[in-house]
Amino acid sequence: MKLIAWLMLAAAILPFVCTIVAKAGGRKFDNNDPRAWLARQEGWRARANAAQANTFEALPFFYAAVLFALYNQAAPAHVATLMACWLGVRLGYLAMYLAGWGALRSLVWTISVGFVIAILFSGV
Repeated sequence: MKLIAWLMLAAAILPFVCTIVAKAGGRKFDNNDPRAWLARQEGWRARANAAQANTFEALPFFYAAVLFALYNQAAPAHVATLMACWLGVRLGYLAMYLAGWGALRSLVWTISVGFVIAILFSGV
């Protein structure tokens, strides 16, 4: 169960990785008004910010699936494996987003949703 806690923490940190990528080394970054600064960004910085929003949006379903699976006595090792796969795929999703590979990014996003569904049904 400790591994599951670490994986849940890693999932929670993932959106902030996107944020750091979007803001790191940016010209005239204004920490007093970061959203307006991010709204003016283009290219990979704008895509990193969009990936951040999507990753935050993915977390509730991911957490709910994990908790449902564990509540229904799914094997923790199996849940942890699926969680680790989801995290790996979401890192790939971030890479595809940064690279501007929209079609491949959508495929990777679909795979990540598939892992969440697999987690959800591992508890039934």
